[in-house]
Order: sequence, then structure tokens, then C-alpha cells
Amino acid sequence: MTILLEDIVKAVEAWLKILKEPKEVYADENLDPVLIVPGIAGSILNAKDAQTGNEERVWVRIWEADREFRAKLWCQFDPETGKTVSLDPNISIVVPEDRDGLYAIDCLDPDMVIGRDSVCYFHDMIKEMTSWGYQEGKTLFGFGYDFRQSNRLKETMDRLAAKLEAIYTASGEKKINVITHSMGGLLVKCFMSLHNDIFEKYVKSWIAIAAPFQGAPGYVTSTLMNGMSFVSGWEAYFFVSKWSMHQLLIECPSIYELMACLDHEWEHNPQLQIWKEIQIGNGDSTAILETFSPIESVSIFTQALSVNELSYGGVDIPLPFNKEVLQWANKTREILSSAKLPESVKFYNVYGTGRDTPQSVCYGSADSPVSDLQELPFLDVMKFLS
Repeated sequence: MTILLEDIVKAVEAWLKILKEPKEVYADENLDPVLIVPGIAGSILNAKDAQTGNEERVWVRIWEADREFRAKLWCQFDPETGKTVSLDPNISIVVPEDRDGLYAIDCLDPDMVIGRDSVCYFHDMIKEMTSWGYQEGKTLFGFGYDFRQSNRLKETMDRLAAKLEAIYTASGEKKINVITHSMGGLLVKCFMSLHNDIFEKYVKSWIAIAAPFQGAPGYVTSTLMNGMSFVSGWEAYFFVSKWSMHQLLIECPSIYELMACLDHEWEHNPQLQIWKEIQIGNGDSTAILETFSPIESVSIFTQALSVNELSYGGVDIPLPFNKEVLQWANKTREILSSAKLPESVKFYNVYGTGRDTPQSVCYGSADSPVSDLQELPFLDVMKFLS
């Protein structure tokens, strides 16, 4: 029955592709070029098999998503290179460059039509900008990247340098307007710090949308402890499980680079709070609320994930909180803090004010305290605190 349903849905999706709207043909030759850089998990990723040379999309996909995710994207960090590498030695992760980089950041599962809105990313923006006269490959470009990697990974920085030069050439030597979303802002800021001369040469303006320049401490604490879900509702049953995502992100420098900036003057200091059960004698217990700063939270992560592991190819692989990744991320934050915007580049920092960003999290409650820190990866955050 499951196979029959899958065949029916795929057939309907194939039929509905006929209804796709035609591309706009209007072009404005006077527009300056635009480069769009997505946030975390906002790029299509293909797994390339070294033995066959075949490529297969592994992020994002709905059909067999969790199985392929574990097989192709689960990884371990290499402290010598600063790169996180897929557990399958035959697999390398590549970002498709079709449509001058826009394909990878448009609709993250192009084969999906039913429920498509949940996997569309920059689709509406691309569609709107082309209606204004932007042309793909001449004045409109995208830059996808492997979100598992550090925001300062040399390979990514080299790709971005080559991209900026190519756009500058393709547009008739016009300077570029860069638009970033979320973690893409950290990637571009790393590039600006490490290659300030190239950034100044090619970039006219930079618009950063919802960039976590001071970190995203509440988000990171929840992610390192429990993983994350990218979709909700019925789509979640067909997608990557929260636990599978958790096991991946523990080895990803990009996540650790989103930890709280320690030299920022926070209005409310980020905290990790835990209602803990303690024994008071005679077999009785009580609950106390303990609070940990960002630095102190590292010891909690270490204890909570001390026995975490995954099974891959019949082998159990320890997967504790990775302090080598943390050291790498600390260096990244030093690079970010030293970044300077060239005087010739205009910068716009766009963020919402209608809802506070969670900075702190709380596990357990007075009525249901935590008795063992190793329970934390199996608990949902009880409360996000702004």
C-alpha cells in the first residue's frame, strides 16, 4: 500500500509540473548584479560517489530522506583540515552550480510539488526579482554551500572569491550587491575579514537579513542537546528525524560557531537553566534551579553527551560533545570579531523586532526535575527564554 501511494503521488507531481509558469523575459540592462547567499541548511547538496562518479541529491529530499541522510551526510570532524567528512569514504558532498548557483537555493526539493511550500527557499524572491528585470547568470546569482562545514573553511572562501570575480566579469565589471540570510551573514563576514581586499574590490553593498552576528545561544543549546526539526506537520513523517539531525550537527563546526559571542554586551546574558533533582536525606528529594553561563554550559554539554554514539555500518561510533570543533569555532569567532567593513561598501542589517529571539533555555521544571544530565538529549526544552 505504501509503495502504491508513493507511485500515485509521484505521478501527480509529474503531471503538475506541466502547470509551471513560464519564465519572465523582461531584462533591465542597467541593474547592478545581485548575489544571494542562504542560511544554514539552505542549499541543495548532492552526494558524489567516487567509484561511479554518480551524483544524487541528499539534501533536501522527501522520499527515503532519513535513510539517505544517515548514509551520505553523517560525518566526523577532521581537526587537521577543519573539515567535516562523510562517514562513507566514497562519498563527497557537492553543491550543484546549475543556473549560476540559483538552482541550489531556489526550491530545495525540485521534484516535490505537493507540500512544495515547505521546501521553497528563495523561490519567491528569485521570481520577483526576475520580474523586475534581473537576469539569471548576468545580474542575478546564487551561492550555495555545505552547511555542515565551518563558515571560514578555505574551500568555501576560495569558491566565494571565484564567484565574486565571475559575477563582476559577467555583469560588465559592475560591483555586486550581496544579500545574505541568517548564517550566510557569518560566512560573508568571515570572507570580509579574511579577504577584505577582494570584498572591497567586488562588493558595492551588503544586505544581511536576520544574521546571528552575536551568536544564537538558545538555538545552539537546543540543537546540541536535542537536534532540530526543519519541517513540521505531516511532512515531518517523510523527512529527516530530529535524532538523525542531532547526530549530524554535533560534528558540524557551523553550529559551534553560532554559540554566544562572549565579548558582546548582552541585555540579558544567555543562560542554560536546569531544574535538577537532589537528594536531601531519608530517601527524599527536592528540585533546585541551576543556572549556567555560556562558558559553564560547555561542561553540561560534555556530561550530557558523554555516552552519545551512533551506529554506522554495524560499528558503534562515539559521538560526544566535540571540543576540537569548539576550538576551531573559537578561532572563527576571533576572525569574525576582527572583521572591518570597507568604507566604500554600504551595509544594511535587517532584522525583525516583533518577536524576541530565544537566548536561554530551561530543562525540567519544579514538578518534573532532571535527575541525570544524560537524560537531557532525550528531553525537549521545557522553556525558551528571551
